Amino acid sequence: TIGVVTTARRTELKGLRPRLAAAAAMAAGAVPVLLIVFLSGAAPLNGAAIVPIGSIVVGNMMTAHTLAARRAFAELRARIPEYEAYLSLGFTRNTAVTAIVAETLHEAIIPALDQTRTVGLVTLPGAYIGVLLGGGSPWEAAAAQVLVLVGINTGQACTAVTARWLMARGLLLPPDLRERLRP
Repeated sequence: TIGVVTTARRTELKGLRPRLAAAAAMAAGAVPVLLIVFLSGAAPLNGAAIVPIGSIVVGNMMTAHTLAARRAFAELRARIPEYEAYLSLGFTRNTAVTAIVAETLHEAIIPALDQTRTVGLVTLPGAYIGVLLGGGSPWEAAAAQVLVLVGINTGQACTAVTARWLMARGLLLPPDLRERLRP
């Protein structure tokens, strides 16, 4: 809930429907990752594992959603004439919005990709340190960190794509764009 409220504030989403759409986009990334992590047995299904891993994953989905939405909304605002040109050529709102925001999605996952690329060289991330401090071996810590990083990258891609899908359907738009991007 805090993640949805935070991303809604940062992306100027108002009202229940856009906030529920933001929650759906974030859940599209977080839920599969958390299910795989816990149901596969890679992490124990207890509070000591659920809270930190769940927080890391959900927090990163919030970041991806915020970055994807801010960039996509800015692009849509700047390219209203192009949107209208798509409509005048007979394209649907779905196609027009998708075409405009598709170029921006990759920017939402750049921070996580950079973190993955530099892990162990520049930073010692939280999951690694947490396992070490909890008494795990360096190999267990490394395995946990790889699991978290792969999960974050995968989940963020799912979050960004779902956000774009919801934007194209008019469900995930701030009030000004909801008015201007009518089909």
